[in-house]
Amino acid sequence: MFTRHERLKSAYDVVIIGAGGHGLAAAYYLARDHGMTDVAVLDQSYIGGGNTGRNTTIIRSNYLTPDGVKFYDESVRLWRDLSQDFDLNLFYSTRGHFTLAHTDSAMRTMRWRAEVNKHFGVQSEAVDAKTVAEAIPMMDLSCGGHGPPVLGALYHAPGAIARHDAVAWGYGRGADRRGVEIHQETQLLGVELEDHGSGPAVVGVRTNRGRIATRKLLCAVAGSTPGVLAMVGLRSPIHIHPLQAMVSEPLKPWLDPIIVSGSLHIYVSQSARGELVMGASLDPYELHSTRSTLDFAESLSAHLLELFPFLSDVRIVRQWAGMADMTPDFAPIMGKTPVQGFYLDSGWGTWGFKATPVCGKTMSYTVANDQDHPLIRGFAFDRFAHYALTGEKGAASVGH
Repeated sequence: MFTRHERLKSAYDVVIIGAGGHGLAAAYYLARDHGMTDVAVLDQSYIGGGNTGRNTTIIRSNYLTPDGVKFYDESVRLWRDLSQDFDLNLFYSTRGHFTLAHTDSAMRTMRWRAEVNKHFGVQSEAVDAKTVAEAIPMMDLSCGGHGPPVLGALYHAPGAIARHDAVAWGYGRGADRRGVEIHQETQLLGVELEDHGSGPAVVGVRTNRGRIATRKLLCAVAGSTPGVLAMVGLRSPIHIHPLQAMVSEPLKPWLDPIIVSGSLHIYVSQSARGELVMGASLDPYELHSTRSTLDFAESLSAHLLELFPFLSDVRIVRQWAGMADMTPDFAPIMGKTPVQGFYLDSGWGTWGFKATPVCGKTMSYTVANDQDHPLIRGFAFDRFAHYALTGEKGAASVGH
């Protein structure tokens, strides 16, 4: 699906670090929408080998802040047309999304989120326990008596899932066909800067395959972000935590909607192949690693059985982890930085997959015009210095 380039050119108009969904989407839209095809996408591993291939594929726009709702709603709109854009089946499937509430305070938050969503034209509503029981009759709303029962939920009808690796392939193939070069197994070793009186500016990068001259560098490397920022002399409040997930053996279809519980710290959906795709909250410690643990599998299984006790004999077949780049306000860091020509798409934590299309659109605009796209101004790099945080924790506190 991709052209293999034996050598790097000495210079490119734009270099993108990270051949995941976000980096490849930015390259695709740079070529398609802005006519910029002299672009190199570099990845130290392989296409989609980072968090793009290590997530649980949930797509939604039921966020809490005006910035978040408008941003993710545009992403959902783009998602619906991607299979046609790529001429590739992404297995995009609208399922509906239930965020369960187990306490009165959680129900208040669900009503709050529903009102914010409705204000911006997003389909969300707070529903009671009876409605949840009618939609998901196989769920034990009492949670087996082990925890607080389900009192209601935020129901988000547009909630969907898609095949994550196919998204990377679609964007990658589309960019490749338009002249973008994708270089796998190409590691960034350093960023070259020069100061011409107005501050540092990007002039090139060093890789394990040689030097590249460029004036525009986009960083889209998720958990490797702190290391790249150090190369350009910048610091951020990003911390890296492992986020684990697992899948069951294939079952006959029985779970259509996506289920999330903030109190139990679990989320589950059923894939087109019949697997239950399951995840939980972040590991509580900072660690730059993608290893899996038995503790995670045991804890997630126990909480899942509180909702669906009949799954006790179902076997787990695969488990994995990704590196989540977490920010203090649970919102991303996007756009221009104090280093001229250095653009950042980071801080995605546990919610980056659903934003893949809109990140590509907004970052390609930002790089092409050297101006932040209006949709990402609330995610600016300097918002932490100015105490202008975008508080999304109420909509993203579970790793999903």
